[in-house]
Amino acid sequence: MDRAKAASTLLRLLGAGVVAGVLAAFIALPAVGSAGLTARDAANNFEDMDSQLKTTPPSEKTVVYDSEGKPFATFFDKYRESVRLDQVAPVMRQAIIDIEDSRFYEHGALDLKGTLRALATNVESEKTQGGSTLTQQYVKNLLVDAARTREEYRDATAPTVGRKVRELRYALDIEERLSKDQILEGYLNISYFGAGAYGVQAAAKRYFSVPASRLTLGQAALLAGITQNPTAYDPIRNPKDARSRRDIVLNRMAELGHITKQQAAAEAAKPIELNPTDPVGGCETSKAPYFCEYVKYDLLNILSDGKYWQLTPKEQENVVNKLNRNGYTIRTTLDPQSQRAVDKTLRSTVPPAGNRVAAEAMVEPGTGKVRAIGLSKQFGPGKGRTTINLPADAAHGGGNGVSAGSTFKVFTLAAAINQGIPVSTTINSPQTTTVGGFQSCKYTGNYQGKKYENDTLGGGTWTLSNAGDSEKGNFNLKTGTWHSVNTFYAYLEKRVGVCNAVKMAEKFGMKQGNGNALLPLPSQVLGVNDIDMVHLAAAYAGFAARGKYCAPISVTEVVDAEGKQLELPKSDCRQALDEDVADKVNSILQGVLTQGTATGRGIGRPAAGKTGTCEEFTCAVFAGFTPNMAAATAYWDYRGPWRYKVHGVYGADIPGGIWQQSMQRALAGRPAPGFRTPSRDFGDTARVPDVKGNTIAQATAKLHAAGLRARVAPGSVPSDKPKGTVVSTSPAAGSEAPPGTSVILYVSNGENRGGSPGGGRPRRGGD
Repeated sequence: MDRAKAASTLLRLLGAGVVAGVLAAFIALPAVGSAGLTARDAANNFEDMDSQLKTTPPSEKTVVYDSEGKPFATFFDKYRESVRLDQVAPVMRQAIIDIEDSRFYEHGALDLKGTLRALATNVESEKTQGGSTLTQQYVKNLLVDAARTREEYRDATAPTVGRKVRELRYALDIEERLSKDQILEGYLNISYFGAGAYGVQAAAKRYFSVPASRLTLGQAALLAGITQNPTAYDPIRNPKDARSRRDIVLNRMAELGHITKQQAAAEAAKPIELNPTDPVGGCETSKAPYFCEYVKYDLLNILSDGKYWQLTPKEQENVVNKLNRNGYTIRTTLDPQSQRAVDKTLRSTVPPAGNRVAAEAMVEPGTGKVRAIGLSKQFGPGKGRTTINLPADAAHGGGNGVSAGSTFKVFTLAAAINQGIPVSTTINSPQTTTVGGFQSCKYTGNYQGKKYENDTLGGGTWTLSNAGDSEKGNFNLKTGTWHSVNTFYAYLEKRVGVCNAVKMAEKFGMKQGNGNALLPLPSQVLGVNDIDMVHLAAAYAGFAARGKYCAPISVTEVVDAEGKQLELPKSDCRQALDEDVADKVNSILQGVLTQGTATGRGIGRPAAGKTGTCEEFTCAVFAGFTPNMAAATAYWDYRGPWRYKVHGVYGADIPGGIWQQSMQRALAGRPAPGFRTPSRDFGDTARVPDVKGNTIAQATAKLHAAGLRARVAPGSVPSDKPKGTVVSTSPAAGSEAPPGTSVILYVSNGENRGGSPGGGRPRRGGD
């Protein structure tokens, strides 16, 4: 029946009085009364109605994939997975048609024969039998799915004449524009099948854990029966009623000759057998929940053109709805091996149920790709869990961050070398000192309740001490870094300039975890700024990439339900530091793992790092890297580090141990490239070679080869070593000294009369 003919027929029926009123208004609409349009109004206004159904496509789940193409998270408000009609088992298609609209392929939008039959049945039995065609039901479902507010939902479901007539008007248009198979496909994909399953594919997986293409006769009959009343016929909650409804569908299919009576009886004799799969969505059910949270906020920014945090709550809700409903395919940077390494190490080191937490993030040098984000505590609501993305900054669902500790010394070190301060520069560094004359810096932001608008902050005098087990004495840029000597770095920062040190940190993407600019205080070199692990790992990845800093990214591709790629923010990579300077920084940081505060934390391949113990033991941090991976780890009491301290824990302890194990696991089986050697002279130091047992001539030759001079101490010393051989040196073997330094050789007299003077192993420094 074409559109004009259908409309004409309907108008004649509506104008006929009794039949028209019942047909348009009262079939399947009990107790309508005077609600909505009257039948006569409906007839008069039918041709004036808008015939084009303007709705958005049915909501689809958004699926998030890792770097290997495997899904690890989904977002949805309605669990739906649309499929083509040929992906639905034929028996399922037949079952839904037989029970809902058996003449579906024979009539247009309005089934006059079926409607009159429903009318007669209603009059005779005083019961209500539906007269809506499958096309009309499809229209209603489209309108319900498109509802975004309570008012829109009420309009789409109100038991009024007006609603029914509007549905019919839209159905006429749909029958004109779409084929019957297209309408059936749309109906199967949009219908609600109870238990949170929208569409036949979701229902098949929800109840039977199979795709719609593999549904059997009994399963198809069960699903087809649910759509009439998804709550009453939910087989999980109401198996008895669901079975009765299933049997009605089976009998109807037999009555129409699409299955035999024997088949119907055999299936009806079987109990309902379910193999349910709960629909999973959101980050709580993800295998990588904290990475998922990070991706979620990146997506919300992408979907709002980078303005998500500037939107009103209502506007933010609309963006969230886009993520949950628009069926995006998301490709991310998540590396499964690295994520497993992080999760396993964190949770085997720090009890998930405790108040102290450990967080870690891994970032790939040269790209900024975030490879893993983890926390020792389980994600989600409830006791012993958290929904705060503690490894990340506030813009990604995290908190304010954690004190950076002495991991921030690397930026002052880089600024010093970049300014041309020789590595061999020696500074006398006492255990406790007061340093004055610090410059103040321009600052915009909030600090201690005061708002600064390009005002000056910092400067003045600073009193500080080294950590409890640190050294005092003379240190250079190497040894001061290896042993993390606080007072050395206070004096070095004064030479570099606080503002320059902070600018260097900002070049590597550093900011406070709450999004504010770094505080340019003298104590920033010891980590007074609270930062997040993702950005700290990205900063250290910048050094690993020879000074090329790339802002962290988690999303590589977003494709909408129609296959169109969304535009992503451009990659933010820049050369923050000269390559040779970065190479020199890296060479110094390698020493932290071999003869500094993190001695013993090597990972069996070239690596570098820096320990950090926060002020008053409020937290401990470690950041380190290889040329192909960087990671940052923190350990603290998440209830509030300034209230609950972690006494006795240093950066090399729990954080360093987590970094060591997780990096070994993450990089297992992967290339182990080395660091580049600086091609320029930075006024470096030389390591004193071990010449014990050598003759004076042999020792002198080795010292000269190392760029050092030899000077023999007057006289000789008692020793059981052969006469004329070296017993010890000053500075001791393994020490760092400026090139050209004279090394004193103590020579044996061949007599065993006591120990040797000088030498000795350098003690572990502070931090």
